Amino acid sequence: MINPTLVILAAGMGSRYGGMKQIDGVGSHGEPIIEFSIYDAHEAGFNKVVLIIKREHEHLFKKCLTDRVAKGMEVAFAYQDMDDLPEGYTVPEGRIKPWGTTHALLACRDVVHEPFAIINADDFYGKDAYKVIYKALCEQVSDDNYAMVGYQCAKTLTDHGTVTRGVCQEKDGYLSHIVEVQKIARKDGKAFYEDNGEWKELPDDTLVSMNFWGFTPKIFDECKGIFKDFLDQNYEANPMKCEHVIPTAVGELVNRGVCKVAMLSSTDDWFGVTYQEDKPYVVKRVAEMKEAGIYPDILWK
Repeated sequence: MINPTLVILAAGMGSRYGGMKQIDGVGSHGEPIIEFSIYDAHEAGFNKVVLIIKREHEHLFKKCLTDRVAKGMEVAFAYQDMDDLPEGYTVPEGRIKPWGTTHALLACRDVVHEPFAIINADDFYGKDAYKVIYKALCEQVSDDNYAMVGYQCAKTLTDHGTVTRGVCQEKDGYLSHIVEVQKIARKDGKAFYEDNGEWKELPDDTLVSMNFWGFTPKIFDECKGIFKDFLDQNYEANPMKCEHVIPTAVGELVNRGVCKVAMLSSTDDWFGVTYQEDKPYVVKRVAEMKEAGIYPDILWK
């Protein structure tokens, strides 16, 4: 029997938010978004969660999150270590920026040995999304057939600035192309992106990746090579800021024909925190869901 694991990317710096949004409370008892994500995953069938964090933040996660979550889920940590680089590479003096989500994914290669879903810590994906990905992990995902839950771009934007999204193209139910697009903004309810100083509209039905993927451990071996190639091409040119992200890695695998990625959808809306100004809306939505009985007042009893 397959027992999929939930992996959460929680080692980010939160520079646009101004703090550790991964564990910033939005619920009536100080629950962060990540706690509702773990609760939803548990209801969908997941029994284990792996948090990818910075080693120095472990005590904060235990205090603010995992001491409660451990009542219902097996909890493990993986550490995104800046020094965890391919042979021949070292961290440039003065660099503090992490190497990106592909590097973070590789941080759990010795911890996760079963099919797994991976998500962002600061995104609220909705209960249905976890049911959809859990079913796919149990019945569909294999070493050459991954999965992702996509969302309509216009519904994943903030009113308080620009965001970066993996813009997807779909063919026959599978991902055919994905490209990381920066500086996407909402204007009059529509999604626009900046291209050489000009704002161009994205169609209403444009699907984007919110880093909700279904993988097997084979992804680790595939991403090792991709990340090494990335450093070979970018380390000397941009040693302080170059980073590699999961959508770019998956896009490369799809382009090579190494794997297929099933495009899954959810009936729920996404919301999350990119900027501090996003928090009041998230607090309001969470309160409404508790009042409606979608979540109990105390999540873990």
